[in-house]
Order: sequence, then structure tokens, then C-alpha cells
Amino acid sequence: MTDAHAVALSWWLPGFCAAADWIGSNAEWFGPKPAPVSLKDYLANARDEAASAVSVAGISGQSVSDAVLFDFALRPMQVVCQDIALPEGPTLAIIEDETGAGKTEAALLLAQRMLRAGKGRGVFFALPTMATADAMFRRARSVVPRLFDASPTLTLAHGRAGLSRDFRDVSVNGGRSEDDATCTDWLAENRRRALLADVGIGTIDQALLSVLPVRFQALRHFGLSSKVLIVDEVHEMGEAYIATELEALLQMHRAAGGSAILLTATLPLAQRARLLSVYGGRAEHANYPALTIASGAAVTSFPKDDRPTRGPVSVQKLEDNNEAVELIAHHAAQGAACVWVRNAVDDAIAAVQELRSRGVSARLLHARFTLADRKRIETEIAARVGKDGTGRAGFVLVGTQVLESSLDFDFDVMVSDLAPMAALIQRAGRLWRHMALRPADTRPVSVPCLHVLAPDPDRVSNERWLHEVLDSGAYVYPVADQWRTARVLFRDGRIDAPATLRALIEAVHGATADPAPEVLERAEMKAVGEAVAHRGHAAQNIVDYASGYRMGARASDDADYPTRLGVEQRILVLARRTDRGLRSWAEQESDEAWALSEVSASRRRLDALPLPDQSEPEIMAVTQDWPDWKRAQYRLCPVGEGGLICEGLRYDPEVGLIFTS
Repeated sequence: MTDAHAVALSWWLPGFCAAADWIGSNAEWFGPKPAPVSLKDYLANARDEAASAVSVAGISGQSVSDAVLFDFALRPMQVVCQDIALPEGPTLAIIEDETGAGKTEAALLLAQRMLRAGKGRGVFFALPTMATADAMFRRARSVVPRLFDASPTLTLAHGRAGLSRDFRDVSVNGGRSEDDATCTDWLAENRRRALLADVGIGTIDQALLSVLPVRFQALRHFGLSSKVLIVDEVHEMGEAYIATELEALLQMHRAAGGSAILLTATLPLAQRARLLSVYGGRAEHANYPALTIASGAAVTSFPKDDRPTRGPVSVQKLEDNNEAVELIAHHAAQGAACVWVRNAVDDAIAAVQELRSRGVSARLLHARFTLADRKRIETEIAARVGKDGTGRAGFVLVGTQVLESSLDFDFDVMVSDLAPMAALIQRAGRLWRHMALRPADTRPVSVPCLHVLAPDPDRVSNERWLHEVLDSGAYVYPVADQWRTARVLFRDGRIDAPATLRALIEAVHGATADPAPEVLERAEMKAVGEAVAHRGHAAQNIVDYASGYRMGARASDDADYPTRLGVEQRILVLARRTDRGLRSWAEQESDEAWALSEVSASRRRLDALPLPDQSEPEIMAVTQDWPDWKRAQYRLCPVGEGGLICEGLRYDPEVGLIFTS
């Protein structure tokens, strides 16, 4: 055994032992014996019981099927994934294609071939957010059983998985038929076990915890090691901290013999090169779309797709909020389904209030709703502007970055705050999306157009250039990236997908990107410095793989080693006052009601307000059963008349959490 194999085994074996111990210590499966037996008989019985326990736990594995996964005509990328040659050993594939091109289905076809080639025994889908993981679970649950000869186990892995109706249907009801995926009680009762199932779908955080020095790190690594790891929306993991973690995850996954598939619409070439290098690969081409196999083939020429397309998206600049409001009001009156994507929640709330003051019945979607209200609103929006939505005429939605990925909405008219190129391309993916269902001649506008609210990129007098047009949204992204995006988009005047997507991304993030104006140089250097610091922070947090498990692992608390950086959040649990005392905001008599009543926001902003005193008797009547960590981190907040929580803060089920001071 080589030193490299010994190091890899040192990380894999503790996870294997942890899983074995977890099963072996289950008294229901391994109860006390009434009388002593011979050692030979005991060993034989124990082996039989162990095999049964592993099966009942849902981790015995299933043989891979060669069944046809889809009953529709395959799209170009999907055809190539069925045919491309796979190299020996652990394999990394990167699928780059425009939004709505069927990358998920392409990844499943490629994963099936990897499984049949012995590159894994199951699959784990890693998504950027809980909402996108929930959406993927809904899409995949009917397909993943076809990957196997018998019904596989399927789990949803994130902190709010128990609130997913689709997951509860699988875990509680066992699916709709004997051929459906199932989830055993043992797998469902702890999200750390989710990575042991045949197929897991969850947030990228669940996978990243396998490279951080936290409890159950080795168990997660063991679970992932037998999976084909599919990372969706990988471009959203380009921030320096999480990008460093992702590279470490792929390094450990490869060392354990694991293969991976990365999906993206807008990946910069430099980031692609770093990811390919983890598996010893490189790519000289800059073509788009592309399927690239590390140390293998690269396909950049695809069959013709005969499906109807929207064609190029024109780009028009808007001067100010009033122009955006007038545009949306006009097109909504003409029967168009309209959306305004804002960079900040406070700006989204202000936009909705302005539209409503003009008589436009606009809806709102952002991250500062309780889980119950957000799920309700997403369902209502999908019923209007989803793929099969009805009653879309005149529908208006204002949202934030939650609209950028995995939510299958289709709009006729789009307004967006200026954002980096990748974000705008993602947002534009919700514009004229389902052309087969809604061809151009049925749309209430003549061409797809992305209207961008932005200042003039040719007139930059100081670092506060963005503040000429944007309010809170001016602080969200690096200003130099914003300037380059505006300069390129307004110069070209169009987004032609997929033909020009690579050039547009590289014009902002590539080596040949234009230098920023002198007045923005200080802001750009600050952003570069923060990125370097974040990479260093991640490097310090990641386990010391080369030292082996004994020296490189620790069992720290998850909170001490975050999977991503950002504004620290405080979770509020909202309640209603009734004659029976405080009841959950979600108004449900269920175990999940209080979890569905949670809403989070900036801890700094919330802690500056006089939030309700947690020692009040009515509050303590609820929180007395909470664990100590929850009482320390969460705040139970009764909602009074007019949605008042405290001075400076109120809640509206149609607007969300509102800071009034």
C-alpha cells in the first residue's frame, strides 16, 4: 500500500466504522440473546443479523440498471452525455450549457453511465440552497428509481428537509408504488445519515462538511465516497471561501475513488481550470456549450436542436426606479407577465410598495418570509407563471436573487437591477423560457428584452457610482464587476445564448477584462484583498488531509466552521397571541409548525432593535422546552396589531419582515 492509499484509507475507515457502530448499537436490530450459544453459531447469527440490519437501514445498495431514463427526444447535450468516452478511474465531468438546456437530465444520463462503469454505487446531488434542493427533489424523485434494478433509497439532506411535502411523501408514505424510491426511518431521522442512502439530494453544505473538522465529518466523507457527486449551479460557488472548500471536497472525493459531475451556465474559464486540475485535467478550448472530461475528451460540437428558441435577448438601460415602475405598469396593463429582480430585500419591498401605489397588484418573493409564507407564495407564483401556469396575463412579481436558479418561472417582461454578468444571464433565463408552450407570436411583447436599471458606465465620477440609481442593492456585489458588466452589456446591446455567453462572462471575469476606472480601483483592490483573505480563511478551516485522519481531524461544532461566509443571521420564530397562549405563526397543528414560522435576517440589524424580552412568561411557556443552544440563538417574537414585533420591526405575510427604522 502506498502512502497516498494509506492517507486516503485513514479518512475513509473512521466513517465506515462510525456507520457500522451506528447500526450495530441499535438495540432493535441487535437485542440481547436469551441464552449463550457457541462462538461459531453466534458469529453465523450475527452475520445474518448484520446483513438484515444493513438492508433495513437502507444502505445495502442496489444494482445499477441500464433502463432508458427519459421518454422524450434528447437534447444535444443529453445525446453527447450518452455517448462520450469515459476514462478509467475517478472521473470529473463539467457540463456547460445555457439555462433551460436540460443539464440536470444530461447529468443523470452521464451518472448512469458512470455507475455502470463502476465509478460509484449511488448519486448525491448538491445544490446551492435549500429551495433549489427542494426543487431538485421534486424533479428527480420520479427518475432516480430508473437508475437501479430495484427500488433505491432516496433522501433530502438539509436542515429543513422535514418540512418538504415531497420528502415526507417518500419517507412516511414510501412513495406511490413499489417501484418508487423510498426512505427508511433510520435514514430519515438524522440528516447526517442522508449521504449514506443510494441517492441523496441536498445543499452543497452537507457535502462541504465532509472537509471541515467537525463532528461526523468522516461519516459524511464515507457516505460521499461511493457516490457520483453532482454539483449543480457550480458558478454560484465562485466566492473565494466556498470555492476553496469545493476544490478540497473534490480532492478528497477523488482520493477516495469518487467521480463527479459539475453543472453550470456561466463558469469563468479560470474557475473551470482550477476545478479540472483537481482531477489532473485541463482544457484549452473556450467553446460554449461544452462537455469537458478531466484527462479525457472534450465535446464542443453538438447536434442541431430543433426545438423553438427565444433567440437573442436585447438589453435596454433604465435610468431610475420611476422608469422601471412605468415600464412594468404599462406592460402589465397589456397582459404581459412581468418581473423585477432586485439585489436587496429592502429595495424589493420598496419597489412593490411603489407598484401597488400605482395600482399594480404586484407579488413579492425574497428570503425574509417565514418558511410557511414563502412556500405558500412560491406555490401561488408557480401556478401563475410556472411551466404549466395559468392566468399569467398581467401578473407582476418583484423578487431577489432567489429567482436566479432552479425556479422554473417564465416571464414576458423582465427588469433587473444591475448585477454581475453571471447573475444577469441567470436572471434572463426566466425570460421567454418555455417557447414550445408559449411561442413568440402568443407573447404580448414582440421580442425578449432585459431592462437593466443602472447608471451610465461611461460617466463614473467616484466610488459611489452605483448609488446614483441603486439603494441597498449597490452594496451587494463588487462595484468593478458591476461596471464591467454594464459597459459590455450596454455596448453589445444583447445576450445571444449560447453563442456569446462565454465572451460575456470572460469580459467581466476573464484575464482580458477591461481595467476599471481609476476612481473604482481602490474598491476593486479591497474586493481582491477580501477574496485572498477568504481563501486563507478557508485553507485554515479545511481538514489537513495530507496528515491523515489521526493528525488532521477534529470533532468541533459545526457553528465554529461555517460552510460559507456572509452576513451573520439571526433567526426569529414568529407567534400569534390566542386565548390559549402563543401559537405558531404558521397556524398548523403539526410538529413542523414552529419551524415553518421561522424567518431570518441580519443579526447586526436585529440585535440593534428592542426585540421582545425572552423572559416574558408567555414566551417562556413556549421556549422552556427548547434546547439551550436554541434559546441562545433564536428569538421568539409575538406579532401584534398591524404586524408589529417591536419598535422598528414588523411582519406582513405578503411583504415579509420589514425594518421600519
